[in-house]
Amino acid sequence: MIGPDDVRAAARVLAGVAHRTPVVTSRTLGDVVLKPENLQRAGAFKFRGAYNKIASLEPGAPVLAYSSGNHAQAVALSAQLLRSQATILMPTDAPASKRAATEGYGAEVVTYDRYTENREEIAAALAAERNAELVRPYDDPLIMAGAGTAALELLEDAGTVETLVVPVGGGGLIAGSATIAKELGVARVVGVEPEAGDDWKQSFAAGRIVEIDVPRTIADGLQTHAPGELTWEVASRLVDEIVTVTDAQMVEAMRFAFERLKLVIEPSGAVALAAVRAGLVSGRRIGVIVSGGNVDAARFVSLLGD
Repeated sequence: MIGPDDVRAAARVLAGVAHRTPVVTSRTLGDVVLKPENLQRAGAFKFRGAYNKIASLEPGAPVLAYSSGNHAQAVALSAQLLRSQATILMPTDAPASKRAATEGYGAEVVTYDRYTENREEIAAALAAERNAELVRPYDDPLIMAGAGTAALELLEDAGTVETLVVPVGGGGLIAGSATIAKELGVARVVGVEPEAGDDWKQSFAAGRIVEIDVPRTIADGLQTHAPGELTWEVASRLVDEIVTVTDAQMVEAMRFAFERLKLVIEPSGAVALAAVRAGLVSGRRIGVIVSGGNVDAARFVSLLGD
């Protein structure tokens, strides 16, 4: 499906366009290195895959995507940079700040109800109507390869990593990350998802894709109901374990990142750090991908409380 060379090819496409986000450490965390993709363009790792995909299309080709926010912003910004028109299908309950940022990059936003409507069906109809290329949030080899460049950079900059811990929603980030990590000698790749939305954990236990109801969790970027077909094909072979964290553990990780690392991260971006902080992942030399930081000030304060 994808291989290490695809991730390296994506890195060449992204060179000079995507930010090479730094490696961050903390004495409190011990032998842990973090890749803060909240500092990436559009505030999340999603820019890597979106730009890699849109750059492969005919120049100026219109694009369409569906997303609760991070992929939406990434596609909108990538389309703007590559002089394409983007239409984004977003759920009605998407964070207002993410919708505003998406529109700010020049995209047209169309809304739907994530709990009663099928976004894939709506997107397919819209793409046909507008003659637009559908830029999927994760189930695409170019999206996976682009996402994997975050892990590639982490491993290049941090040196030896024995365990890589990665947020998992649709699976694009973990599929791309595991592809390059295993080739570079990482012993274990662990995926982390919300406890309320454990479709990956159930799928690993069953040995096949398991669908669940759309989960209700503060991690809006991880509210998937099943692994992607292509991402499952890759991750089910290369990922060693899936663990889950609670909303409360995500909030604790967000607080730690803000107070000790001076990083603002969103709930979805905090799950891998939350798993390490909760002792769900242990071992020597752990690499953690912090996948995004798109949370507005009001929601951040509301989640962290007093």
